Amino acid sequence: MNSKENLLKLFLDTRKHTEALCKPLQKEDYVVQPIVDVSPPKWHLGHTTWFFEEFLLDGYLADYKRFHSQYAYVFNSYYESIGARVVRTDRGNLSRPSVDEVYEYRAYVTKHMAQLIENHWNEDLIPVLEIGIHHEKQHQELLLTDIKYILGNNPLSPVYGNIEDEVFINNKTPKWLEMPAQIYEVGHSKKEFCYDNEQPRHRIFLEAYQISSELVTCGEWIDFINDGGYANVMLWHTEGWDWVQKNNICAPMYWFQENDQWNQYTLNGITGIDKSSAITHVSYYEAFAFAQWRGMRLPTEFEWEAAQQKFSWGKRWEWTESAYLPYPNYQKPDGALGEYNGKFMVNQKVLRGSSVATPNNHTRSTYRNFFHPNLRWQFTSLRLAQSI
Repeated sequence: MNSKENLLKLFLDTRKHTEALCKPLQKEDYVVQPIVDVSPPKWHLGHTTWFFEEFLLDGYLADYKRFHSQYAYVFNSYYESIGARVVRTDRGNLSRPSVDEVYEYRAYVTKHMAQLIENHWNEDLIPVLEIGIHHEKQHQELLLTDIKYILGNNPLSPVYGNIEDEVFINNKTPKWLEMPAQIYEVGHSKKEFCYDNEQPRHRIFLEAYQISSELVTCGEWIDFINDGGYANVMLWHTEGWDWVQKNNICAPMYWFQENDQWNQYTLNGITGIDKSSAITHVSYYEAFAFAQWRGMRLPTEFEWEAAQQKFSWGKRWEWTESAYLPYPNYQKPDGALGEYNGKFMVNQKVLRGSSVATPNNHTRSTYRNFFHPNLRWQFTSLRLAQSI
């Protein structure tokens, strides 16, 4: 069980890290929302603050006065049971509150949260406090990838700064890791924090399969492009093919060709494609088509979890062949926090692992990330599998 002191430190460190991610930004960068899936950095700063105010301070700290009566409307994301909110597509239309005002809001809530934890400690705080901290960690990853999309779609290709392993070079020779047909246990069962969608731990039977020890590389992806992979309808789901045609998709996100050379935008600027680096910023549709082209498939999330101790992971989120569904006997939490995961269990695919954008103390082998199959602005990749 986390102690009060440990949770206070984790809370304060998390709040500082969110703001550190924004240090390289200009004021104008904070307000941009180029597409619906990318929220303005200013909104992330406010939303993660509102979460603590809404779910902890307003109910647990006596005589707490909200910073602003309308901020719940501005910074609520999708909690229908809490009340009305600015719709997602309009987050970039809000010139106010200003960036400075949002930072004042953050300081105000952080100060009162520290008071709550230090002077009004209650064991009942722990589950919600842990969710709030890890919720902010989730938004740290979204914040960094949203910043990359904002800057990467600016014609000036601005430099944000160096992110370790953003271009992940791996010169290891891929090996097939064989997994026997048997019953495996999957899901979270430890005392450490996890999300409700990782439970309960349960058994699942898997047929014999092989899974690659390494991620697919950019060199392999260039071969896929050169072989007409994006033009071969037989490799794609119907939805994927429609997506390719409608959006003129011909390469991973941030790739462009110049003088017969493939280049890409990174947070550290424009760089040539290193063929030994892991493929990044591809959709599930593309991952599926590539696997078809290779005569293989994606692993299911259960195959990935059963085998994950045999390979290195953590630099890229990895698409799986699994739909995002509840585990057997899954119980959605009571109240508004029941909206956190359960209501999204439809029309999405599970990704496993973590990425270079995932913050510290936020990774585990049972983590179930999930996105719609067309999305690729996260640090997404794939490894191949095949039945034996």
